[in-house]
Amino acid sequence: MAVTGVVVAATAGLTACGDKTTSSGSTPPANNKVGILLPDTATSPRWVSADPTELRKQCDAAKLTCYIDNANGSATTQQSQAQALINTGVGVLLVVNLDSGSGKAIEALAKQHNVVTIDYDRLTAGGTASYYVSYDNVKVGEDQGTALTQAPEVKGKAAVGYVEIDGAPTDNNAAQFAQGYNSVLSKQPGWTKLADQTGNWDAATAQTVFTTMLGQHPNLNAVMVANDTMAQSVINVLKAQGLVGKVAVSGQDATAGGLDNVMAGSQAFTIYKPVAGEADVAIKLAGQILAGQKPTAPTTVKDPSTGRAVPAYLADPTVITKANVALPVTDGYVTAAAVCPTPALVALCSANGIKTP
Repeated sequence: MAVTGVVVAATAGLTACGDKTTSSGSTPPANNKVGILLPDTATSPRWVSADPTELRKQCDAAKLTCYIDNANGSATTQQSQAQALINTGVGVLLVVNLDSGSGKAIEALAKQHNVVTIDYDRLTAGGTASYYVSYDNVKVGEDQGTALTQAPEVKGKAAVGYVEIDGAPTDNNAAQFAQGYNSVLSKQPGWTKLADQTGNWDAATAQTVFTTMLGQHPNLNAVMVANDTMAQSVINVLKAQGLVGKVAVSGQDATAGGLDNVMAGSQAFTIYKPVAGEADVAIKLAGQILAGQKPTAPTTVKDPSTGRAVPAYLADPTVITKANVALPVTDGYVTAAAVCPTPALVALCSANGIKTP
């Protein structure tokens, strides 16, 4: 289900009653409006559930009025949403771009109207965002590569043939993930890359791509696939060929399906990036900007198009294997009900430390 036009209101005392002070007694900013542009509902469940939920929570706690829009995969829609939010009077705009070209146009428009932009999760190459809040995506890729080499299907093998299914070429994160896992796998003794193609963050595309790869390389040992959504497609193909558990499969995002696959042994691992690591930081940053502050970010990242050093807040990811598969559930990132929806999965969850109601 799309998240469109959601408004997270500030407390009644601040907006409806015209109270001039916050709960701490300080004068609130003249503008407390934040616009949030999410990209789609298909590439990852996080854009439907995890991020909107945490962003709402943080906006409410910070007494900010936040507007959350989801573009449903349309760059044209996202640009229209940005224009509408600017017309509404937001002072800060969080942007998860669908591609850097459209994201750059949104940020240029915001700048014309003195709206501060924050790149959220994805860096907009060539953009003008004042800050970038994300995970260390090269580190995510490095962790993916290292974890894949430790998968039981390949650990200790003298020779491993593997294929890669990368994220969308329009997503700077995908390039950073690939940079990370290629830096590990290319140096792994005995590992040979047999094929490399984009899955475009799309389940159907990934299935088509991997079916072709498997046909060309039936003896492959591992699949470096960039996220859980595409990993599910790879696993479906392997199941049809009786190869599940014989080929190591990677993932990312700690989705309910990804955690199920990790517990079942059909996926070696996933990467957990708690949304609070981004949402909490981004909303706090937005509040500081609206209050007239100019926070100093702890690091910078280089814009690949312009070379600009973009002030950045980068969180560290966590590798999830069977040994710690319950962590995203106990943290509240995903619910036990979502991970364990059937009697068979309830039993599997129980065996792996996930408690169900």
